[in-house]
Amino acid sequence: MANGIVYVGSLDHHLYAFDTRTGKELWSSHTSEDVMSSPAVARGVVYVDSRYGDLRAFDAQNGAELWHEDIGFDCYSSPAVVRGVVYVGGCDGNLYAFNARNGMRVWTATTGDVAVDSSPAVAHGVVFTAAQDDELFAFRASDGRQLWSASVDQGCCTTPESSPAVANGIVYVGSNDDDLYAFKASDGELLWSESTGDYVESSPAVVAGVVYVGSLDDHLYAFSATTGRRLWSAPTGSSIDSSPAVANGVVYVGSWDHRLYAFDAETGRKLWSARTGWSIESSPAVAHGAVYITSVDGNLYAYRRARR
Repeated sequence: MANGIVYVGSLDHHLYAFDTRTGKELWSSHTSEDVMSSPAVARGVVYVDSRYGDLRAFDAQNGAELWHEDIGFDCYSSPAVVRGVVYVGGCDGNLYAFNARNGMRVWTATTGDVAVDSSPAVAHGVVFTAAQDDELFAFRASDGRQLWSASVDQGCCTTPESSPAVANGIVYVGSNDDDLYAFKASDGELLWSESTGDYVESSPAVVAGVVYVGSLDDHLYAFSATTGRRLWSAPTGSSIDSSPAVANGVVYVGSWDHRLYAFDAETGRKLWSARTGWSIESSPAVAHGAVYITSVDGNLYAYRRARR
């Protein structure tokens, strides 16, 4: 969301722009394939990648295509744009950096022969991303040199889909071994890991010393960001792979039970839930007194935001 516009990709091979107040479609632009990732907006440009590795840049006001680059492999990673560079993962096992203005490749860094479905997080000149070999990687943002890697697997045979979050020198990421991990951002030292009841495909949100993350065990969790102590867990009607958004003392998250939930961020008390037409696998966005969410029913919804 930016400048009164909601941007969202769809499996119908389009990127859409809607007015935040009315929901009126302002424009739509064709992509090469399904859009499985979330768009990023920076300096009047929207960046999005489609299923077969086609990264595109569009004018944020009118949807005109500015450039596109073919990564060449399936892409589920969402782009991150920082200081004029677009970072995005590829299913060929690489992390890519492109010039945000013209799409020229700046560097490519390998994580191995496995996919990078995780979306990169960039902080203090370092790019963090997780790969499907159960490793969290840190690369120097300027040239792609690998700084460290750390395991996010304790005997699990499946791969992480959670994207990392960085706050106060700590990197947080979920894993399909049911755990949420916290690593020191400087060197990858494991600080703590705490278990949920099932896979953690949701990406964590860190606000005011608390880490919020969903689990496929039908619960939203809150952990102390420094110690990992569980503060509370709150049930939903089904699995959560939506990533939570926190605003004004309220945590918003979608669930496979077709509902968007709002919980008190301090206590986990349920404030309300709103039903959509089908499962929610996307993550909510909060701005200007409203919460925006998409559903597998092919609709974008806007709800009035609740206060704690």
